[in-house]
Amino acid sequence: MKCDWVRQNILFYVYNELEDDARYEIEQHLARCPECATELKATRKLHATLSELPVAEPTPNLLAASRMRLQEALETAQPGGWLRRLILEPAIWLRQIRMAPALAAAIFIVGFGGGIGATYNYLSARGGEAVGSPLVSSNPGSGNPSEQPLESSIAGIRSVTQQPGTNQVSIKYDTVSTQEEQGSLNDQRIQQLLLFAARNNYNSGVRMDSVDVLTQAPDDSRVREVLMYALQNDTNPGVRLKALDGLSGFVRQDGQVRDAVLRALLLDTNSGVRMQALRLVEPMKTDGSVRSVLSKLAQSDQNLSIRTQARTMLAQMPEMD
Repeated sequence: MKCDWVRQNILFYVYNELEDDARYEIEQHLARCPECATELKATRKLHATLSELPVAEPTPNLLAASRMRLQEALETAQPGGWLRRLILEPAIWLRQIRMAPALAAAIFIVGFGGGIGATYNYLSARGGEAVGSPLVSSNPGSGNPSEQPLESSIAGIRSVTQQPGTNQVSIKYDTVSTQEEQGSLNDQRIQQLLLFAARNNYNSGVRMDSVDVLTQAPDDSRVREVLMYALQNDTNPGVRLKALDGLSGFVRQDGQVRDAVLRALLLDTNSGVRMQALRLVEPMKTDGSVRSVLSKLAQSDQNLSIRTQARTMLAQMPEMD
């Protein structure tokens, strides 16, 4: 057995990542090769030193930002083709290939080293931002794209405040530290933060304020999408009611909005949200999908008020051939 092969696998030997036959061969070689035995001693010393070092814990802001980025990625991810699945789903090919322990250990070490390098670069970049390159300009009107906040760098929205009688909005948000952005409701940066807050913020009050401001600009298709998302997914019924208010003018002309309101009417757990949804679809009661939902509600809905209102609406409709 050559010394080069032994030295390439000594680290795997120390971490117990070799099969029994490979370990036996290395041990036999070490017994008769002083140079490789010295290499083993140095490797074990390095391993012991590394084991004594404290393990760094991620900051709460980094964890929050990572979770939000993951949520956004899952919501927007598109199913990949067979090649992408083959690359990103190793279980497919691991079932077909018996990976050698040495290769597994090499992949682990390379991945571990890459993770350390990426973490170092990330922390260095964030440190540079904190010292000399603020994420957002102190001048809201600068309009420099490089200074616009990115969703990937936002850990959370602290507050959304609209100045009474104007369309000026002030938004405080967290990166490594709390930042603040001010500008018109028409400002792209303000819109970006509002859309982010409405979908991702852990604070229901902030989501409520964000949706309330967004209802002033429902003509934007992105705003309607966020309002529909809030209607279907937000855990706070007050936020869902606000979203319904923002969508009310589009029930007749937008089929997606109408379907979202009908789903809320059928599935929402809050009776107030359902009653509001019922009022919104009343002008559309002759529509086929609306009529079908009303028939279902009139026959078997557990809420007496909704069941009675649905029957009244159906009774007011002309008979269909």
